[in-house]
Amino acid sequence: MRSLFSLFLFLFAAVVSAISASGNRLLVILEDVAEKTNYSKFLGDLESRGFQISFEVPKSESLALFHLGERSYDHIILFPTKAKGLGPNLTPNILVDFMNAQGNILVALTSDLPTPTSLVSLLAELDIQLPADRTGLVVDHFHYDALSSPDMHDVLLLPPPSATTRPDVKDFFGAGAGRDDDIIAFARGVGAVLGSSELLTPVLRAPRTAYSYNPKEQSEVVDDLFAAGEQLALVSAFQARNSARFTLVGSAEMLQDKWFDAEVSKVGEKKAVKTFNREFAKRVSGWTFNEIGVLRVNWIEHHLDEAGATNESNPKIYRIKNDVKYTISLSEYSWTTWNPFTLPGDDALQLEFSMLSPFHRLPLTLDAAHSSDSASAYSVSFRLPDQHGIFNFLVNYKRPFLSNVEEKNTVSVRHMAHNEWPRSFVISGAWPWIAGLGVTVAGWLAFCALWMYSAPVGGKRESKKTQ
Repeated sequence: MRSLFSLFLFLFAAVVSAISASGNRLLVILEDVAEKTNYSKFLGDLESRGFQISFEVPKSESLALFHLGERSYDHIILFPTKAKGLGPNLTPNILVDFMNAQGNILVALTSDLPTPTSLVSLLAELDIQLPADRTGLVVDHFHYDALSSPDMHDVLLLPPPSATTRPDVKDFFGAGAGRDDDIIAFARGVGAVLGSSELLTPVLRAPRTAYSYNPKEQSEVVDDLFAAGEQLALVSAFQARNSARFTLVGSAEMLQDKWFDAEVSKVGEKKAVKTFNREFAKRVSGWTFNEIGVLRVNWIEHHLDEAGATNESNPKIYRIKNDVKYTISLSEYSWTTWNPFTLPGDDALQLEFSMLSPFHRLPLTLDAAHSSDSASAYSVSFRLPDQHGIFNFLVNYKRPFLSNVEEKNTVSVRHMAHNEWPRSFVISGAWPWIAGLGVTVAGWLAFCALWMYSAPVGGKRESKKTQ
């Protein structure tokens, strides 16, 4: 059955050849459809990767994210708009419902325009805070582009997060990203402050010397700062519990054509280098739209691991103290192919065998015998506890930039039948009791034999006759 299921998944993946693992219908929201020329390279890259792009303005009457209860689009990009609100079809509740239906959203902001109140409310739902005035400019007087912003210092030059300093970004940036000569130009953007939610992960943080202020309040000294340094998240990622993805890019301008091919120069350096923005935009959009970092469970199998067992696959009932083997097969989607999933760094994949609380929490190890070119199998063997009831095989794996894996298989564990208990003579601890029972019985029989076959004490007494 497992082989047939794997064959079905392979044929299904071959027929459905969309680049994204969750669909290729992409909706782009612009203030004016003509503005798409500013993002022609970014949008062209998306089209070349197989996305079917639809363009709409925020308050379009024909815009609808759902039709007959189903998503009309798989992904949304929201570019900056001048409107204070996004209209009745893009309210915070509708956008939250879109994510609850496993839709993905990418939002780009700018310091030139106030953020629409609908987005501010949506970000508050995700525990992301923007400046109170809905606008803010991030500047850095030490890490700016000397060519394009020698005065305002509002174009920050930042290195991509390195996979050595942040192992969690490996699946986001991929191999080769984060080199010393790579530079991201963050142009005239907004910084956000992230809450303590474990669903939020900063992708790109501001340098320690950066700060955010309201550019409308021109003064020599900035007293009331919204945030400064690494408190500011310039690009943030949110992954919901259903694996829906939301990305906040603080600078929409960094996605424009002029920064994809621009040359920048750090302060004090005469050499100009080309920006890393195009590759960074590809990684940001690729993760948001389920092109990378997507995990798939191919099959799950648990069976008896005992000599002479029938090895029935995935039985519904076990017996206490059975030896059991559990195996799960995982694949990771990367751009166009499903690859074997390799645990990052010293990470561990765990199996919980639990009722109300875990009785066992065991690490799953790579099972090369059941792995293939497109999937990795992880397995563990263990003995069931001496407790009957309803138990769950549970794998709950949640990591930043990887879709969640939560697989639960429920089984019954019965007690031993009357003919399954070991005989007393097999248990060495029972031997003294068996010996004592034998001695008692033998002694009682000996006593009875002596009593029955022993003559009475003394002779026969004669009775006297009376007259």
